[in-house]
Amino acid sequence: MHKNSQNLRIAPRNDAKSQGVDSARFKKAIAAFDRANAEDPNHVDDAGVSRPRELVHAERLSAWVRKLEPEPSEALALAARSQHIRRWQIPRSSFAEGRAGYLQWRTQLGRFHADTASEILSSLGYERELIDAVRRINLKQNLHSNADTQTIEDALCLEFLEFEFEAFAEKHEPEKISEIVRKTWKKMSPRAHELALKLPFSTSALSLIQSALA
Repeated sequence: MHKNSQNLRIAPRNDAKSQGVDSARFKKAIAAFDRANAEDPNHVDDAGVSRPRELVHAERLSAWVRKLEPEPSEALALAARSQHIRRWQIPRSSFAEGRAGYLQWRTQLGRFHADTASEILSSLGYERELIDAVRRINLKQNLHSNADTQTIEDALCLEFLEFEFEAFAEKHEPEKISEIVRKTWKKMSPRAHELALKLPFSTSALSLIQSALA
């Protein structure tokens, strides 16, 4: 994306608040999520290495969650690693074009991600209460009132801005870019706004963002 993105890359780490966490089971869950995402046939460049796209996405999302919440709850840490698990299995092309088709796709994707993560966690002996907590985050329920849900939304927006925004901006007209920036900004918390404006955007990308927010 930008010349400094490699310097900002954070190595994946398997952590959550230690109190009440079965660390062995937690590591197994993270490994299971990573194995599922490693099967993605679509690859992206990650610091000069071609790697499965959804695995890279999950690692980057986890990194942003830790920036926002250095000691995430176990549910939040698990949700970050499984937020888009096996996303390639339901392609956008399998739904009708237009906004209605897009919304149907996003709704089915959310349920698919939540169901897939729930099945893996259940197979590892996780309690229903924690599985349901991960599911709520996966589905982004109670945004703005549930702290973990807001954190995952912030992390998703920040990951998009850091790794995908400039490529997106090159492919779309200024009006479309402004619309997406405003919609993204609306979903983010004030602390995420501050972090976003500190990202090392190119001069042209930063100008587009500032113009959209003016």
